[in-house]
Amino acid sequence: MKDIMFHYDHPISSTVRSRVMAELDDIEQRHDVRVLFACESGSSGWGFASPDSDYDVRFLYVHRLDWYLRVEPQRDVIEVPINDELDVCGWELRKALQLMRRSNPTLFEWLDSPVVYREDADVAGRLRALAPDFFSCRKGRWHYRSMAKKNFRGYLQGETVRLKKYLYVLRPLLAAQWIEAGRGMPPMRFADLAAAMVVDDALRDEINALLKVKMAKGEAEYGARFPLIHEFIERELGADKPPQDFKKPSGNAATLDRLLGDVVQAL
Repeated sequence: MKDIMFHYDHPISSTVRSRVMAELDDIEQRHDVRVLFACESGSSGWGFASPDSDYDVRFLYVHRLDWYLRVEPQRDVIEVPINDELDVCGWELRKALQLMRRSNPTLFEWLDSPVVYREDADVAGRLRALAPDFFSCRKGRWHYRSMAKKNFRGYLQGETVRLKKYLYVLRPLLAAQWIEAGRGMPPMRFADLAAAMVVDDALRDEINALLKVKMAKGEAEYGARFPLIHEFIERELGADKPPQDFKKPSGNAATLDRLLGDVVQAL
């Protein structure tokens, strides 16, 4: 097998970083919260952004103590109206910890993002340390395979296809294979997934060719099918099999309670 590096990039300019940091500062002031962690969750984080890709900023935040002592549940999501480049959305810490307990794959991806805009090192470190104990192979596999099937059926059925959608199928499909191979939580970066899971040289070459096109053209670029990629996806999705008896998560919910208590009481 040839040693071929998959193309990837995480192009976040200093101008964009400054805009993101200013937006996070504004969120803290307007909502009286503290942002604990903020990352890139879209194609810039996956490593295959187009020149016109926007920036999908996702963050975790915590309120002051009195917010947690109210009888009625309060809104636990902050969403900023999407502008020309930034898509900014965050989850309150208790919500995030509830999702971790339920083994939410999206949260695990955020914590593994190669593009971190801001983080409280202690809180982020504790979250990353807890994540493997709460990761469910069954839920993760189901999540990624469902995502791959949905995008394949919805966007890749014609002879001319929107090219970026191949990557929106390949990434979750390879993540599911990573889990099936017993590797645990899949990495967020597409290059890491593909380097480990794609072993056919010709398929590697075609994926690299697709990545070059995706990263040079616009988000809406259409083109002819990539035959080997298309065949690989059809074969993998058509040969679905019942999941193995994966190990159940071993996380202790009390550790999440302690983390929440420590962070809230520290404000």
